[in-house]
Amino acid sequence: MPIFNGFNRLGLWTLYMKEVRRFFKVQTQTIWAPAMTTLLYLMIFTVAMGRGGREVLGVPFASFIAPGLIVMGMVSNAFANTSFNFLAGKIQGTIVDYLMPPLSNIELIIGLIGAAVTRAVLVGLAIALAMLLWPGVTLYVSHPWAIVYFGLVGSTLLAIIGLITSLWAEKFDHAAMVSNFVITPLTMLSGTFYVIHNLSPAFQAVSRVNPFFYVISGFRFGFLGQSDIGATNAAVFNGALYLGLLTLVMGWILYALLKSGWKLKS
Repeated sequence: MPIFNGFNRLGLWTLYMKEVRRFFKVQTQTIWAPAMTTLLYLMIFTVAMGRGGREVLGVPFASFIAPGLIVMGMVSNAFANTSFNFLAGKIQGTIVDYLMPPLSNIELIIGLIGAAVTRAVLVGLAIALAMLLWPGVTLYVSHPWAIVYFGLVGSTLLAIIGLITSLWAEKFDHAAMVSNFVITPLTMLSGTFYVIHNLSPAFQAVSRVNPFFYVISGFRFGFLGQSDIGATNAAVFNGALYLGLLTLVMGWILYALLKSGWKLKS
């Protein structure tokens, strides 16, 4: 057996490709189905709330909600990808496939999260392509850095949370509970379909604690040049900093849990 004294690039690449091929084999379910579901959200909310030339932040309602729907699909699928990894291994008895290879905890985390973010990007591109064909939606690119940063960091954060969920859960119902009672409500109440200035001050304060709010608003800023967190790079930077620090903290927690073997090693 080869001995790896440094960074195991080959092992990392092998793990990454294994995870990518796993979700790509069922791409109809993992990539194209989320795009169709998001397009239905766009159709329903546009018909219900976007009639009469309604505008939000100076743009048509359909163009306002489109960026939020794209990144919502991205982060949801990043969570779905990693919340399955260790959980399926524990249930099926194949967890050894992750624990036995000569990979450090950091390499394991990078490989799994890298595959989840890859899926998120592919889902985002599929949704954006579908929305470009939808009448009334215009996707301008005002600040490319914000699109890249909030899309990737938001997906990474949700991938980390998904891995922590996969470590904690003992059955698929547990992962579904986190998705249904934590992830979905936070994404839906993050300003995807509205601006938080329409809320009462108390609920505005709650929204500003929600990390999904910064993912949605920052990503929207990249397209529209304005959002709930401001209309300048300086204003959006605070949200970017908060999101980045939270991702680092959650990443450290994940590393500590993996290193301790929590719910993985008897």
